[in-house]
Amino acid sequence: MFEIYAYVERMKYIKRWALMRSLREENDMEHSFQVAYVAHALAVIRNEYFGGSADIGRVLEIALYHDLSETITGDMPTPVKHIHPEMRALYGGLEEKAKERLLATLPSAMQKNYRSFIDPDTTCPEYKIVKAADKLSAYLKCIEETKSGNTEFRRAMEGKRAELDACGMEEVCFFMEKIVPVYLLTLDELDITAESFEK
Repeated sequence: MFEIYAYVERMKYIKRWALMRSLREENDMEHSFQVAYVAHALAVIRNEYFGGSADIGRVLEIALYHDLSETITGDMPTPVKHIHPEMRALYGGLEEKAKERLLATLPSAMQKNYRSFIDPDTTCPEYKIVKAADKLSAYLKCIEETKSGNTEFRRAMEGKRAELDACGMEEVCFFMEKIVPVYLLTLDELDITAESFEK
């Protein structure tokens, strides 16, 4: 019982971008944290700038656990997952079985609560915010790699940018325009110096 927490801890062993040469490897645990803080930002932007009513706590729950099933299935590369509708359906079935296996490690008193974010309603706005944050996280990884001179991620970056531009979410457009540029700054440009604290 409670093995789900051991699976959560194993997220740090699940490597992402398996088909790509990365200058810095990324794992599911750090990716999930990035998705969580980006999704949090998107939810706040949606609520404060565009009159939304996203449940920020729910957004964070879904984000933190959105890739937990990969501790059982592994991280299947996106091009492979989407190579054919049958492959996508097959992998989707495996994901569902993995989620059920994870939930079964919890006492029944906790399963309903955890199911709400491990296997969330995919039509709710909070889920859609997390999906957008997941795409933004991939885009930010592409920026990090290409900024460091790794051209391996150039086409992936173009593809993710096109997906984000086409998503039709105002909060994503805001994030792309106002926030993404700060990821291009160097440490010196961020002005984190002793002198900057005296200003």
